[in-house]
Amino acid sequence: MRRTTIPPSLLDLAERQAGLVSAAQCAAHGLGPGPTRTLVARREWSRPTRGVYDTCPVGERTPGRGRLVAAWTALLAYGPRSVAVGACALALHGVNGLPPRISPEAAVAGADNRVDRDGLRCRDFTTPAPAGKGDPQATALSGGRRVVPLELALAQAVPELPRANALAVLDDVLHRGRLTTGGLATVHDLARGRRGVARAHELFALADARAESPLESFARLDCIDAGVAPDVLQLPVIDRRGHVSARGDMAWRQTRDRWLVAEIDGRDVHGAPDAVYADRARQNALVSTGQIDVLRFTARDLGQIGSTVRRALNRG
Repeated sequence: MRRTTIPPSLLDLAERQAGLVSAAQCAAHGLGPGPTRTLVARREWSRPTRGVYDTCPVGERTPGRGRLVAAWTALLAYGPRSVAVGACALALHGVNGLPPRISPEAAVAGADNRVDRDGLRCRDFTTPAPAGKGDPQATALSGGRRVVPLELALAQAVPELPRANALAVLDDVLHRGRLTTGGLATVHDLARGRRGVARAHELFALADARAESPLESFARLDCIDAGVAPDVLQLPVIDRRGHVSARGDMAWRQTRDRWLVAEIDGRDVHGAPDAVYADRARQNALVSTGQIDVLRFTARDLGQIGSTVRRALNRG
């Protein structure tokens, strides 16, 4: 069977677009409809929607790439006038805390849902800016395509995301210094009036720059919902020399001199051998104070972390 030759320039372009290319891009790089049909028939490529091709096997798709694929699928499907919005824009901005899967969506001026197709959502990009808040329709470039600014992307996405993910993305942009507290207020203003924002108002008040990972954000919300919001995030533990020897992810004061600390172990971060040794050293530092009780959780414990902490506090 004769192998289809793919122009290197097209593969380079696909690499910048999460592995995706449009039919128009294929033609511009010398790959016509016949070869693209052959690639799809051989399952070397797939076609997520009309006029868009994925050059990477689906089995190689990680959650991070899957979110970028969703964003690029919508951008390529709706053409060069489209703009990445909402969760897809957050994925292109590199924000952490999104769900493993997000729906492809893009905006085109004057669009309506009659052009929605194959699970893709086309939105009308005509949102007016609140007084004094600048132009929310200004766009930045990502891989040669337009994406709404971070603040507007957050305002669009937070009301529609699951609560835990909405808090996680807000925590992430604050923790990494990509948004200030003033910027957070701007996002909240931009979100007002959007569908779903009523349940999101509390999340703007709960967002905290001290959360160091989405999993910590998920665990904190679990505790808040169970009525045991942490007293402190990143509790510093001081050794005999006066140095900070460790930090506890979430902490509750049990008595004047005693704390309960919850350590949140992420599979990706804490599964590596070096991280395991570091976790052990940190837990030893916490316990050796004689004033700290430690609980350890992983992602599998989500949904039960708050109740476990509540029981531990009641026993104390």
